[in-house]
Amino acid sequence: MSPPVKLFFFAFLALLAAVHGDLQIGFYNTSCPTAESLVQQAVAAAFANNSGIAPGLIRMHFHDCFVRGCDASVLLDSTANNTAEKDAPPNNPSLRGFEVIAAAKSAVEAACPQTVSCADILAFAARDSANLTGNIFYQVPSGRRDGNVSLASEANANIPSPLFNATQLINSFAGKNLTADEMVTLSGAHSIGVAHCSSFLNRIYNFSNTSDVDPTLSSAYADLLRNKCPSNSTRFTPITVSLDIITPAVLDSMYYKGVLLTLGLLTSDQALVTEANLSAAVQENANNSGGWATKFAQAMVKMGQIQVLTGTQGEIRTNCSVVNSASLGDVLMGTAHRPEVATS
Repeated sequence: MSPPVKLFFFAFLALLAAVHGDLQIGFYNTSCPTAESLVQQAVAAAFANNSGIAPGLIRMHFHDCFVRGCDASVLLDSTANNTAEKDAPPNNPSLRGFEVIAAAKSAVEAACPQTVSCADILAFAARDSANLTGNIFYQVPSGRRDGNVSLASEANANIPSPLFNATQLINSFAGKNLTADEMVTLSGAHSIGVAHCSSFLNRIYNFSNTSDVDPTLSSAYADLLRNKCPSNSTRFTPITVSLDIITPAVLDSMYYKGVLLTLGLLTSDQALVTEANLSAAVQENANNSGGWATKFAQAMVKMGQIQVLTGTQGEIRTNCSVVNSASLGDVLMGTAHRPEVATS
């Protein structure tokens, strides 16, 4: 194939992908070649100042994708007439990293105005966070567009609760076209980050009529947690505990070893060993750190394709916290287009 024909062929493939709304690795290679590096620089600068930013950005990407798909709806501010996702109990006050996405967006807008979506910036930032904390790097297919609807009620309904049991977890992820094994794999993100006391109070106080502490939680660990967390803690109580007591600052498979040792912090963590297939996956991940890292990267890519808006859907926000073109009625009533769950 001659060079001109080859160039035409690849241009045709890119156009075809755009028409059909497929995400592509290197989507911005021509329109904004510095996009990914600018996001990486913003994340690295924030991480150097506060390493807790990395788990915050990974969690933000997850919470975004589980509500209306990966459309940056989690970044939208509430208005006088609408409570947005970011202010729903699963996100407020625990979600963090909004200022990092804003800084990255500002840098990208200065280089390439109205070109790179907030949804893609968030996906890039989550990938960069995994690289900084676990040396896990993967290519992010991009080309997402930003949504213009953000409803707290949908965050409440779609984000898995830390109190979920195995069946609830499996069903929640299945609803987003993610398998039970991918659910276990993505739970490894709990190798970094923190949880507010209110997320696990049920395990350390008044567990049942016969036990004050969850018997599936290490008694020594339970004592440590009770010493740190008052029984009247709420989601606004400014006390947090590392999700992984073994290697709390490293994204790795030690989380699974902790779960096997009854050191899983949340009900949803320990739920991973209450069903045979899930428990086998936990054991496999605990014994094969490299295999888990590979699966984690693959699962993050798949999660990042949930219900994406592409092509002419949605918009490219100039400010990630505010819609530019959707009508107020669309934002408040949730009438914007919602595609089906992606199958790839």
